[in-house]
Amino acid sequence: QVQLVESGGGLVQAGGSLSLSCAASGIMFRINSMGWYRQAPGKQRELVATISKGDSTNYADSVKGRFTISRDNAKSTVNLQMNSLKPEDTAVYYCNANLLTTDWRTGDYWGQGTQVTVSS
Repeated sequence: QVQLVESGGGLVQAGGSLSLSCAASGIMFRINSMGWYRQAPGKQRELVATISKGDSTNYADSVKGRFTISRDNAKSTVNLQMNSLKPEDTAVYYCNANLLTTDWRTGDYWGQGTQVTVSS
């Protein structure tokens, strides 16, 4: 089994900062990309940021310059530093990992989600 456990969500005022963390564990042979997605009420889940095993990053246009994704391959963790938060960043944030398990299955795995609420 593979588990992704997120932490760090909460309530913050507009202009503030939050940091999210996600730790992957279980029968992992290799983690390929990791990333963060979010889903606001009534909307589809959308990409926030991804990072490859070689640290290449990709950001949604709406968060470029405000959010920074990073990962620690040795610890199988991915972090998201969110600065200059806006009310429209309010959503449930989900950690994602694309990985190869030790029984040779490749796929996407998801965390349970953590709520981020930005008040105006």
